[in-house]
Amino acid sequence: MTRRILIVDDSGFQRTLIRGILEDDFEVVGEAENGSEAVTLFEETRPDLVTMDIMMPEVNGIEATSDIKQRDPETRIVMCTSVEQRDQMKQAVKAGADGYVTKPVEEDTLRSEVESALA
Repeated sequence: MTRRILIVDDSGFQRTLIRGILEDDFEVVGEAENGSEAVTLFEETRPDLVTMDIMMPEVNGIEATSDIKQRDPETRIVMCTSVEQRDQMKQAVKAGADGYVTKPVEEDTLRSEVESALA
């Protein structure tokens, strides 16, 4: 069974990069550019995993993670964050994040973190 992934990042470049890394092994069910869109798309698509940026306009990734986890605690969320966002990463873990990768995203690291979160 193909696992379904939602990609959330305010950068179109980052979304394209993450899609390119994951789409051969997973079904990418959608892309969102902020946390508000992420929650709406999550409700519509019910993915197995969400890759979530932290710093985004409107609703940030920490708030969106918390909202998604309240709706479905089984959904896995892997944060994609800058190295200097360690404090925000701690908040993301408290909100329910299941893992994280740092930007710039490296293919092997992202694949490994996604597989680990889904295991």
